[in-house]
Amino acid sequence: MKPLTYTLNTLAAGAALLALWSAPAYAGESRFTVGLWGDMPYAKAKDEAAMPALLADMNGSDIAFSIYDGDIKDGSSECKDDVYAATMDMFNTLAKPVIYVPGDNEWTDCHRTNNGGFDNLERLAHIRKTMFSSVESFGRTHLVLEHQGKPGETFSENTRYVKHGVMFVMLNVPGSNNNKVNGEEICKAKSARTPAQCEADNAEWAERNAANIQWLDQSFAKAKAGGLKGIMIVLQADMGFDVPESEKDDESHLPERDGYAPFLDALTAATKAFAGQVLLVHGDTHFFKLDKPLANATHMLPNFTRLETFGSPNVHWVKVTVDATTRNIFRVEPMIVPGNALKSLNAE
Repeated sequence: MKPLTYTLNTLAAGAALLALWSAPAYAGESRFTVGLWGDMPYAKAKDEAAMPALLADMNGSDIAFSIYDGDIKDGSSECKDDVYAATMDMFNTLAKPVIYVPGDNEWTDCHRTNNGGFDNLERLAHIRKTMFSSVESFGRTHLVLEHQGKPGETFSENTRYVKHGVMFVMLNVPGSNNNKVNGEEICKAKSARTPAQCEADNAEWAERNAANIQWLDQSFAKAKAGGLKGIMIVLQADMGFDVPESEKDDESHLPERDGYAPFLDALTAATKAFAGQVLLVHGDTHFFKLDKPLANATHMLPNFTRLETFGSPNVHWVKVTVDATTRNIFRVEPMIVPGNALKSLNAE
């Protein structure tokens, strides 16, 4: 499958810029904007120098809130407690609320020796206890979110919020095959994990995957019951949309991607049964993309769109204008932060 990806060059092409997401003719009370960002700052890319400009740009915008789609650090630095504390401090410098979604670099991959050889399930528990200890979001102003689990406990990181006819659904679906471990070789690769820990990882995957699908299905049911027109789903993992497929192989069901297959099947079924628009937002692979990759080129889901956000060393963000009274609900704009574009060009 070759997804119909809109590149930045295409986006800069003038009047045809994201024609699918043409601006509404008016700005009524139903219209608001959301900021999307993630996969930053990475120490190895020296992103810290670019973060003040990014945060100032978002603070100077008209967003109602922002959603961070995971990876608070790079994949080769240690998963120490101060990393999580520093991230919460960063989120709280933003004037508007910030909703956080976990990524693989801060828990799934912490077993790697270059990450400090942590027990990655202990790191997930730490995230829940420290970063989801309240029903409120981060930021200098807060949103009260609906959580799947009690604050600080299992699945508290799965959240939901509704504004002006649109539902926002946040899910813990990280990279690295969603924490599913396929065999001894993968278990031991560059890792401090024991076989028992890998068995525990697979048990964790099965339990969380079932909870994620339950939260997804419940969210679609609530949206339909409430007459909502759009759903934005935010998670971290690139679930394999851009892996080439053949007539025999669907990329989402390849062995290295099978941790996502049940969730993608559920997402596809729920989207087909929903009359409104669905925008799936993720990070993980750091390339801004906007396309319609499901299910494939000959079986497109017309109401499903995928948006991948920027990531290190591209320290930028994405603004989405949301208006449930318009045809496509979501209008997407890449926000290139002045000064940071030069950093991206000079990055190694």
